[in-house]
Amino acid sequence: MEKDVTLNLHLSEDDIETVAHAVLNLRGDHFEAMGKARRNPIDPPMPVIGEELAIARALQTLTSQIMEAAQDKVEAFLTTD
Repeated sequence: MEKDVTLNLHLSEDDIETVAHAVLNLRGDHFEAMGKARRNPIDPPMPVIGEELAIARALQTLTSQIMEAAQDKVEAFLTTD
């Protein structure tokens, strides 16, 4: 059986900061995370680097949330015996 899961990523940025907002809905569970990247004013503008860092940070937080939810479900299952 195959399933598709949709992860929404929204980026907003200005000359200094990039923000990634990640949202995942999975079988009734809602996960949401934000990641930020700031450019040092003396560095040249390279938007792709800020985007990559912000997305990676949002996904890292999202990963932690999903792992915690899965662990809670496993623990709940094990304690119902």
